[in-house]
Amino acid sequence: MNNKIEHSFLKSALTLDNPFLSTEDFMTWLEEKKANVNHKITPIKFSEMSNWGFNAETGNLEHDSGKFFSIEGISVKTNWGTVAEWSQPIINQPEIGFLGIITKKIDGVLYFLMQAKIEPGNINAVQLSPTLQATKSNYTQVHKGNPPLYLEYFLEEREDVTILLDQLQSEQGARFLKKRNRNIIIEVDSDIEVKEDFCWLTLGQIKQLLTYDNVINMDTRTVISGIPFGNLETLKEIGSTNQSAMLLSELDENNALNSIETIISWITKHKAFVELDVKQIPLNSISDWTKDDLAIYHKDKKYFSVIAVRAEIGNREVHSWTQPLVKSAQEGMIAFIIKKINGVYHFLVQAKLESGNFDIIELAPTVQCLTGNYRKGKNEYEVAFIDYVLNPEANNATVKHSSFQSEEGGRFFEEQNKNIIIEVGDDFDVNVPDKYMWMTLHQIKTFIKFNNYLNIQSRSLLSTIKFV
Repeated sequence: MNNKIEHSFLKSALTLDNPFLSTEDFMTWLEEKKANVNHKITPIKFSEMSNWGFNAETGNLEHDSGKFFSIEGISVKTNWGTVAEWSQPIINQPEIGFLGIITKKIDGVLYFLMQAKIEPGNINAVQLSPTLQATKSNYTQVHKGNPPLYLEYFLEEREDVTILLDQLQSEQGARFLKKRNRNIIIEVDSDIEVKEDFCWLTLGQIKQLLTYDNVINMDTRTVISGIPFGNLETLKEIGSTNQSAMLLSELDENNALNSIETIISWITKHKAFVELDVKQIPLNSISDWTKDDLAIYHKDKKYFSVIAVRAEIGNREVHSWTQPLVKSAQEGMIAFIIKKINGVYHFLVQAKLESGNFDIIELAPTVQCLTGNYRKGKNEYEVAFIDYVLNPEANNATVKHSSFQSEEGGRFFEEQNKNIIIEVGDDFDVNVPDKYMWMTLHQIKTFIKFNNYLNIQSRSLLSTIKFV
């Protein structure tokens, strides 16, 4: 990574003052956008959907074009965990979409061009999305609507564009079948028009806005989670005296409990010994799930359901359409336990198998409960470390971050998860179960730049970490 790029990212992350749009004024601007756009999301019967239908042979829920995505079935067999076999609906969206942010240096500070966007499943209607957020079906205009704004900066080779970050990252492994998106940040040197519903913010402001509930959407969170900030020399080179403990964990290369080689071996061992057999099957062949006029749901009304909605949004490429959405049975919880080891914050990372993972195991937060009730006695399995999350004070733990953050509103209906970072004390044993590993933020960033290592829940939570 070019040192100048890391300098630019770090300086922007440490900048809260924005002469063009203060954070307070941004919140007013966002509310105005919400008030000024006609939007209505209505749950409907499956039979009322246009251009969608159930395949007569397989029962799969498909778009007439064969594009966008489909709801299909999978059967799963594994030796991981306590449930060895099950079947379920899953989103099959084989296309790789764009999640792209345009940046530009203004008065020496890198600003991010962000979009106030309404998705049919959003909580709060309007959330802050990347400059470009588009599936291949969207940007090739299968919907016969307008092309997404600023698409040309990402598709064409341009002399005025420099790529700062470019990664393939996974989506929710329990809901998508091997789905990935291209997370990309570019810098534009030439003048660029700021179109309606777009604004310039520093990275520090975006991270500050992540202390609010459901303002920054999932796609923005996954893109900024991969941003590298260099090492301790980078801090000196930009002339900053910031000694935030989180920032030092991000930059410190020398005080990790475990070496990168140890971590790679740990991941490799789990991937080598786990058995995961996932077969695509017709949706009408899955067990324990039911379909009626309004939903596809589990017989015990848990995990999630699939519903249909009519979306009417005035400022989208297409103003009105119908589509399926996945609706969670309840809000979830994702949490990192952190502890100072060798004077540096370490994060307790979990090796986690999910049926839709591209490479079997991904690195997840310490606690990740999205589809089952996480309280004791209400789940098929015990959730390790859940007591620290539910009762931090009783466990001598301190909550460092707590906010509700939404899942992606283009596929998930009003789904939010509690995002928590909890610091534990000296009494918390450094020795942890085999499926867990202590990693510094600097080490996590080493893995995040490669495909299919960190799951989207861990990336979402990491994006909330701020340094000022």
